[in-house]
Amino acid sequence: MPTPTPTPEPVEPVQDMRHKVAVLVPLTGENAGVGRSLANAANLALLDSGGERIRITLYDTAKGAAIAANKALAEGNGLFLGPLLAEDVRAIAPVASRAGVPVVAFSNDVSVAGEGVYLMGFTPGQSIERVISYGRSQGLERFAGLIPAGLYGQRSSQALIQAVEQSGGRMVAMQTYDRSPAGLRAAVGRLNAQSGYDAVLVADNSRIAAAAAPPIRSGPSGGARILGTELWNTEGNLSAQVPLRGAWFAAVPDVMFDQFRSRYRARYGDAPYRLASLGYDAVLMTIRIAAEWPFGRPFPAGKLRDSEGFRGIDGAFRF
Repeated sequence: MPTPTPTPEPVEPVQDMRHKVAVLVPLTGENAGVGRSLANAANLALLDSGGERIRITLYDTAKGAAIAANKALAEGNGLFLGPLLAEDVRAIAPVASRAGVPVVAFSNDVSVAGEGVYLMGFTPGQSIERVISYGRSQGLERFAGLIPAGLYGQRSSQALIQAVEQSGGRMVAMQTYDRSPAGLRAAVGRLNAQSGYDAVLVADNSRIAAAAAPPIRSGPSGGARILGTELWNTEGNLSAQVPLRGAWFAAVPDVMFDQFRSRYRARYGDAPYRLASLGYDAVLMTIRIAAEWPFGRPFPAGKLRDSEGFRGIDGAFRF
């Protein structure tokens, strides 16, 4: 008679002793390239650091930011990294706030910060202040602005006026344009009628700035220096914009980013967007804080405001 097989004892499931962290970025739609680059960079940071206390899960904000946030909360995530777009931050912020989950967004829109939302993005105010300060150190005194209509333009114009005043320079002209070829030409024409400036800040992407540079240089203030904002640092084709040779803009150093780009390309077979460094640095920061994040407890948001700040690809930063 065969010996009966003993019934196995029930095995308790092994608890995943990792903190759940959501990365909320657009993975489909027109911003999918940037979103995927941020997501890949976040995963690469986890691999590079050997972080064993956090688990990253991706959520696609292109299918609805609030939907993505609610799903992330339902799956137990205690920290949100992202989203990218300001409108998505506005949609996610109240959802996260009610759950007591901090949001470390990749937006550069300072109006969405506060109430549990922290920004990792490069802001126009920071880059404008730096480039104006550098211009003053090089002898520039009279400044003009070429500003696009819309919220980004409004913030850039305010930052430009403040930076010029604080540096002891003079604001002598400013023109606003709608983002069309005709609108840009008209604004440059009005600007050229107000000659007498040493530099013009073009608060737009490098393509728009490259279109504006030749007519500015052919005007009465032909020797004017072209200045740019942090938007230029996100574009991979900047070196191909011949009209912008000799222009200045402020950006973080690329030494560490070049090393990161090599590792990224080796793993993913493609070059990362410049903003990918935000995803990488956000995860490094999270890993550091996770060492003092007890399991089963809310994320210690106070650690985000550490006076010593954090270090990453783009250097030191703090909130």
